[in-house]
Amino acid sequence: MKVTFLLGSTSDQGFADKIADVLKEFDIPSEIVVASAHKVPEKVVEVMDALNADPQPQVIITVVGMSNGLAGVAAASLVHPVINCPPYDNLDEYSVDIHSNLRYPSEVPSMTVLSAKNAAIAAAKILGEADEGIKQKVRDRIENVKSKY
Repeated sequence: MKVTFLLGSTSDQGFADKIADVLKEFDIPSEIVVASAHKVPEKVVEVMDALNADPQPQVIITVVGMSNGLAGVAAASLVHPVINCPPYDNLDEYSVDIHSNLRYPSEVPSMTVLSAKNAAIAAAKILGEADEGIKQKVRDRIENVKSKY
């Protein structure tokens, strides 16, 4: 059971680390693969084949700025759920680039989550469906949040 990060560039590493830090709270391991859909599509195909051959439950989180082709390719090609979490630095990037993260053709089911923390929690909830320990940590987190109100 794990989360695999697909990054379009090494410059996205810091943002992926924010998500990975929250995953650690759920004891969910993660790994990072850098493979730009625009610059090395042949590598992306190899990565997709390897991920599809991996039988363990996992969630893929794409972290790609600018024109995000990777999330769509991943969502169309993988048997695992894909969460897209774009690493926007500012409102200008968000305003210009958000549409490449939201609108996909039919049969390309990528879920977009804009918050690093929420992307990690969403992945934990998905993986918790197959792991009672993770599910209990999700329950505990929900109760902790509710106890503050």
